[in-house]
Amino acid sequence: MQIDIQAQDFVLTDSVRNYAKRRLYYALSCCEDFIQCIEMRLYDIKQPNGEADKRCHLRVVLDDLPDVVTVDVESDLTIAIERASDRSGRTVIRKIKQQQSYL
Repeated sequence: MQIDIQAQDFVLTDSVRNYAKRRLYYALSCCEDFIQCIEMRLYDIKQPNGEADKRCHLRVVLDDLPDVVTVDVESDLTIAIERASDRSGRTVIRKIKQQQSYL
């Protein structure tokens, strides 16, 4: 699986990058044959009230199917990555099953 992870407004550490890759492999490895690439964008959003929120924007590019885009915002970056990855995995599996039932 080709995975592209980038961070906006903060430094992406190796530990965060490795955690994100592990979560993506866990959620999407069963569908690897249908996935062209995965793009993950991580953001540190500054809220007007001073709170910092972390956003994970995940795009899974599939063969012959529409892209799956998932966004999750949490106060903890690892939770945002986990939830976006898991939701994307469930959506990709559902789309693949729908496509196969039409064939």
